[in-house]
Amino acid sequence: MVRKKGSLILCGAFLFVAWNALLLLYLWGRPPIGRLGEGGGAEPGGKEEWGMGKGKGGGVNLAGEVIRLAEEVEVELETQKKLLKQIESHRSRWAQRKDVGKREMDGMKDKQKEEDKQPPEPPVPAKDNLDNKDKIEVKKTQELIPTEAPDAKLGIGIKEQTIPINNLEVTVTSPQVVIPILVIACDRVTVKRSLDRLIQYRPSAELYPIIVSQDCGHAETARVIGSYGDQVTHISQPDLSDIRVRPEHRKFQGYYKIARHYRWALNQVFNTFSQSTVVIVEDDLEAELLYRTDFFPGLGWMLLKEMWDELEPKWPSAFWDDWMRQPEQRKDRSCIRPEISRTITFGRKGVSLGQFFDQYLRYIKLNTEFVPFTKQDLSYLIKEKYDEGFIKEAYGAPQVKIEDLQQGGSLKGTGPYRVQYSSRDSFKVMARNLGVMDDLKSGVPRTGYRGIVSFLSRGRRVFLAPPEGWTKYDVSWS
Repeated sequence: MVRKKGSLILCGAFLFVAWNALLLLYLWGRPPIGRLGEGGGAEPGGKEEWGMGKGKGGGVNLAGEVIRLAEEVEVELETQKKLLKQIESHRSRWAQRKDVGKREMDGMKDKQKEEDKQPPEPPVPAKDNLDNKDKIEVKKTQELIPTEAPDAKLGIGIKEQTIPINNLEVTVTSPQVVIPILVIACDRVTVKRSLDRLIQYRPSAELYPIIVSQDCGHAETARVIGSYGDQVTHISQPDLSDIRVRPEHRKFQGYYKIARHYRWALNQVFNTFSQSTVVIVEDDLEAELLYRTDFFPGLGWMLLKEMWDELEPKWPSAFWDDWMRQPEQRKDRSCIRPEISRTITFGRKGVSLGQFFDQYLRYIKLNTEFVPFTKQDLSYLIKEKYDEGFIKEAYGAPQVKIEDLQQGGSLKGTGPYRVQYSSRDSFKVMARNLGVMDDLKSGVPRTGYRGIVSFLSRGRRVFLAPPEGWTKYDVSWS
């Protein structure tokens, strides 16, 4: 595989030289520039030749044109230089990986020679002669096959399990899926807070490698990320140019760049690093009840490669999170969310200018207790089973008024209680009065499932729900 990677480096260098050669040939063969607006070159010997004659308005300044072309070439060469630096950095990693693999192979050969010299072990006695307290451990080895990624830190983990079979304990090794954590970064040095938390809480560096994808080219942020050394993999989005947008969307330039960055970073994870799953968080996030929700969260989420293969060909130029919430993408699919958040935003800075931060997001309380979800029976989250219990609980709860739930109300006990809305405006009024975010995306309320928002208010379980018999969302409620 190292030969294969070396060939890719040579191909990259060849393409670099070929590209610049074509660029120089193009500039060399470029026809003379005539008068603006006429589309042709200047006539030899004429007054218009090389911008002479009319002076102010009739021709093009040769020196200015040459300077402009030189600037374009300089920008293009700088981009190629950055790409070559990235190729060189990957080349050093592949060389290190080759050395490590060679040392491991030599060590395995030496170990095998030592084992061959040892006398054979005595035969195992028959099962009937074994005492019930005696156990024999049989180890089955399995070759570790890493994914083909340019970073040796990403691959497949091996886990040992001891399985009792009658009176024998068989220890087998089984591959574990690597789930990379993709941190989307730009120009916030506070990315350090996110990385510190992720490194602190991830159970395994091998199974949960951290990839930091940086846009913006902010040098100070890059230095902060680089200070973590081999604890993270730092990749940089190469295209930092502005994006052509409609005049009325110039103020949204940041949203277009974010969508471009997400597309590039996710392609790196799934196609370059050959991973099948990824958890995405942003650089201003820190990472026992589970719910289904029709609302795509957008901050701190897991994505499978099969889903990315569906979304990538039609990925939008901007506002990717709202695009994900549209019916054409959602297709009546749901997400799984925890009741207690595993992510929190501590940044007001960003293209959204801290929207909702002061009113809602700054008060998010993070989970502090470890919950072994992988060891629990989560079959209750399967749609058919979940819908039956959730609808029964929500519409079986007594319907009350907002005044009853507010301070000084007559209700006693922890509920559950149900507050019913019947229109977009009534939902917004009730949500605001109960301290719930009142915005809807393609008709879906935040955390909503089948139109129902479940939350705790003053220690009581409350369902903010549409009338019973709800069938679908109204996309005009946005």
